Amino acid sequence: MASGIGSSPKPELAAALHRLRSTLARLKAELELAIADGGALPPTRLLEDVREALAHLTEVEDASHLRGAVLVVDDDARLADITARGLRRLGFDADFAVAPRAMRAGEVLVFDLSLVGALDATAYERVQATRPIVVTGATDPASRALAANLDASDYFVKPVELEELAAAITRRMSEAQ
Repeated sequence: MASGIGSSPKPELAAALHRLRSTLARLKAELELAIADGGALPPTRLLEDVREALAHLTEVEDASHLRGAVLVVDDDARLADITARGLRRLGFDADFAVAPRAMRAGEVLVFDLSLVGALDATAYERVQATRPIVVTGATDPASRALAANLDASDYFVKPVELEELAAAITRRMSEAQ
């Protein structure tokens, strides 16, 4: 389920685009006036406008990310990388690792259940606190119970369909808001 910027405009995106457009319009007007008057371009003012426009562009980019950050943790680095790349193509800010790391605010954890045994008590609690989306090759009841003990928000058996994983990540992100 891919969504585009036009499908549900965010107020912060519209405001950031308005600020960017206004700054660029002012810059254009200053340049046109300087050309029409045959005067020198005021480099300091123009540079300030360009800096302001770039700052607004950053706001637009931040507001236009319709999907958030994801960390894919899997003992198979190639699979973790492939999954993260696929999620990036779907608009997520996805990273991968072969072991859990400190999570960024709002980041969703996609976690390979096979790594549970390697976690110490503190790491287990940190993973559990994220309510991870579990992916695993295991289909047995004990693995499902292990995922439930992790307070997993979803449980997927590999190979995982990327669109289904993306939908689960989106659901998980909407729960956090």
